Amino acid sequence: MKLYVAPGPNSYRVRIFMAEKGIELPLVELDYGKREHKSPEFLKLNSLGQVPVLVLDDGTIVTESVAICRVLEDLHPSPSLFGSDHRSKGLIDMWNRRMENEVFATIGNVTLHTNEFFKERLIQVPAFAEAQRKMIPTKWAWLDREISDGRPFLAGDHFSIADISGMVTLWLSEVFSFEVPSNLAHVQRWNERLRRRPSWNA
Repeated sequence: MKLYVAPGPNSYRVRIFMAEKGIELPLVELDYGKREHKSPEFLKLNSLGQVPVLVLDDGTIVTESVAICRVLEDLHPSPSLFGSDHRSKGLIDMWNRRMENEVFATIGNVTLHTNEFFKERLIQVPAFAEAQRKMIPTKWAWLDREISDGRPFLAGDHFSIADISGMVTLWLSEVFSFEVPSNLAHVQRWNERLRRRPSWNA
């Protein structure tokens, strides 16, 4: 197998997942500055020109970071990061989607609609970006209330792909200087717990 990556949250999500499981794969690191993600060769792998991309041994191509993580979970089931029974699988999938849709997407929309890098990817609407920027503290406050029951991780007692999506969200917040409100004690404890994991530096 071979994994194509580049700097960014979705490649980072797969790298964290691999680090948590102790998986090593040959990596092909693309250079955005040289527009290698838009080269004819790479577009044959992913017509959207986005990373990560996993090429299986039989030549099958899997894109989208969570889909790649699911493939790796099946190949390396321990430790389980997608859940081990119907209850944990449902909760983990729910919280992964919530983290992506409620917090990550809000922060991501600000970047997508203001950063020059994405101007070819979509029609940028600065007013939408500003509205999303104002929503960021509200989203973090929502999460703080949700995890106020004291559970250590988003889906319960065990670290999962939902927390990996959280790590990526926290990283993105840091990169683009969207501060997590310091008065949100539950989010801050969860934040500190994630940053202590060795995979944070994946």
